[in-house]
Amino acid sequence: MLLSAFGSLLQLLYLAMLVLAVVAFVFAATAREDAYRAADKKKKSFWLIILGIAVAVNLLIPMLFLQLAGVVASIVFMVDVRPALKAVSGGGGGRSGGSSSDGPYGPYNGRR
Repeated sequence: MLLSAFGSLLQLLYLAMLVLAVVAFVFAATAREDAYRAADKKKKSFWLIILGIAVAVNLLIPMLFLQLAGVVASIVFMVDVRPALKAVSGGGGGRSGGSSSDGPYGPYNGRR
């Protein structure tokens, strides 16, 4: 009974690692190439290869060491690269509309 519970927990862990790698790969694929250069990160092709290998390892090679390396690459992308890409692409503010002279508390150009 205890072994089956541990096996189920391990299967959930493997599934979570796979989902994280797939989500990171999709985000890397949908970002623009010039955003990577503007954010001063590695090229888009670099991240697609690394994250694609992470997805393939999770699907095809059940070796925990390789899967953990893929998880580290996915986490680095999601925590470091993706926010930089969003900031460069203009998706990081969370505001809709507004002008370039708007500050955190309203417009700077005298418009009320």
